[in-house]
This record gives sequence, C-alpha cells and structure tokens, in this order.
Amino acid sequence: MAARILHRLRHALAGEGGREERACGGSEAEDFPESSELEDDTEGLSTRLSGTLSFTSHEEEEEEEEDGAGDELGEPPQPTGTAAGAEDGEWGPTAERPGGSLLTRQLQELWKKSRGSLVPQRLLFEVTSASVVSERASKYVLYTIYLIRSGRFDKAPAAIARRYSDFERLNRRLRCRFSCDMAGIAFPRKRLRRNFTAETIAKRSRAFEQFLSHLHSIAEIRRSPEFLEFFFLQDLQAAQRLTCTGMYREALATWANAYRLQDRLGVCGSGRFLLTLAGLAVCHQELDELCEAHGFCEQALQLLEAQGSHPLLGPFLQAHVHLAWKVGKDKRHSEARLQDLREAGPPLQQQPTLKECLIKEPLE
Repeated sequence: MAARILHRLRHALAGEGGREERACGGSEAEDFPESSELEDDTEGLSTRLSGTLSFTSHEEEEEEEEDGAGDELGEPPQPTGTAAGAEDGEWGPTAERPGGSLLTRQLQELWKKSRGSLVPQRLLFEVTSASVVSERASKYVLYTIYLIRSGRFDKAPAAIARRYSDFERLNRRLRCRFSCDMAGIAFPRKRLRRNFTAETIAKRSRAFEQFLSHLHSIAEIRRSPEFLEFFFLQDLQAAQRLTCTGMYREALATWANAYRLQDRLGVCGSGRFLLTLAGLAVCHQELDELCEAHGFCEQALQLLEAQGSHPLLGPFLQAHVHLAWKVGKDKRHSEARLQDLREAGPPLQQQPTLKECLIKEPLE
C-alpha cells in the first residue's frame, strides 16, 4: 500500500512539472485541442466520424485513454498491452474531464442531426423520354415522367405519359382555383412552329419537371383533386375498361402503376386508393393468384377498420372471407364484422360483389 501511494505522488509531481513547462513555452491553442473540431462543417461529419465515434462501450474506452494523458489528478496512463479491466480493478475508473464530455455530447448531437439531414425525403419528377406520335388527324409529343422518391430505391417505377395539352389543362384548372399561388409559377408557352425539334422537346422536358416540382412544393396544390387526378385518373379509367373486357393481365399492370402513383403522392387513404385495391384483388383472383388477392383485401380492410360503414366494406369482407378459406388463412374477424353488417343493414345477398362495384364505379 505504501508503495502505491509513493508511486501516485511521484506521478502527481511529474505531472505538475510538465504542466509548468508547457505553461511557460506553450501556445494557447494547446489548452483546448478539441475546439478545432467544432469549427468544421457538419456536411462531412459522417465521413470524419465513421469508425471513430462509437456510442456504445467503445466510447468509454476511448475517453479513458484521452483522459489519462491530461488528467488533473495525475492518474497513471494505461500501459500499452495492459487490459483496461485489470487497471480499473486496481486503481478504479478514470475520472472524466468535463470539457471532453461536453465535446463528446456535442458531436453525438451533430451526428444524430446529420444522419437525419443527409438524405432528405422528397418527390422528384423526371422526364425520362419523349416521343413524337403521329395519328391520322394530329401529331404530338408524348412525355414519359417518372415519380422518384429521393434517397430511396423503388423496385418498380411509377410512371405517367402525358402530352402538352394535358399539362396545359392542368395549368389552366389550377390557375382558376389557386390564382395567388400560381402567380409565380412559370409554364412553357405554346409555339406555332418548331414544336417537334430536339431543342424544343428538351427545353419543354426540363420546364415540365420544374413545373411539377413547383406545384408539389405547395401543400394546398399537391393535395388538390386537380393535381392528384392529373397523375392517376387516366390509369384508373384504363384499368377499369380492361377489367370490364376481361383483360385481367393488362388491367393488373395498370392497377399496379396507379397503386404506385398514389403511394408516391401520399394518398393511400382515399376512396380512389380503395378502388385501386379492389381492382388489384379482383384481377389477382381472376388470374388464380389467390394469396396476392387476399393480401390486397386485408390491406383494404385495415384502411376501413375505423369506418363504421362504407360502400366497399361489405364486398371486401365477403371477398376476404372467401379468399381466406381458399388459402387457409384466419377469417374469424371478417366473419364477425360481416355478422355486424347483417344486423345493422340490408341482407348481404342484395349487396354487389367486389367485381360488380369495381365495374360500376363512375370515374370522371
């Protein structure tokens, strides 16, 4: 014990002597070596801190190594090759320096904020191709636009194909309803000639991208029926026609694209989205893909869970019970809800099937 006390006194005296020499000949910058870290921008923070700043047990080991070199009490630094656990057991844990602790907490906060801001989530509109279409009485350019969520990988694209007149109609309808918001939004003018040159098509492609991005940045406009229907109403109408004519494979692809469009635009709780789920369930069922049809029925019933009554609730419940029996899934909850509907409303035999609802639904 006496040897240990003597050893600690020697290290304390040695530490005081070293600090006096540094005070006489050292610069002020040596007193706070951590301050330069806070002057760096947070843009490259993830690169600088990758692999060096840990928020688990490794952090405590790094702090102990740094604190041992400049500890005010003169604790002996951990010898190279000696386990930290053995030293802690003999001498006790190293005291934590307030300045180093504050710096670590600041860096942790900056790291957490930078992780959230490195990949902003927003919707991008990109014209991927433009083709000149010639028909008997008209000639026009058809622009293909992809809806892309930045920072995320989409396995299947959500795409639309629109001509100049479609954009012009959208612009006209929005200016009638949102005249103040639309005042500062530019729209490419119609030209009397040279509409089909590569230069004009390229300029209009960029202009349409900026036009849609500007519209989507305004909350009231991006939630409006005029803006939303510009993207997926044509797909819904086409899918409904294909379903009515029994072209289920072609209809399924169109319903699926309408599903992705509504998902990108964030309108997965609307009546149009429920109709889309009905179309997907019906087409999968007609193609004998029962597990997929059952999954879309379940998704629709989850959206309808909080609603006491909806025109599609009964048809979805009946379809779900039938599909659950086919694929061997639990159907008791849907059967209980069907029983509640029987007691509260007309007989279910008088209600249309999911396919009949899908065909009769007006889409204008």
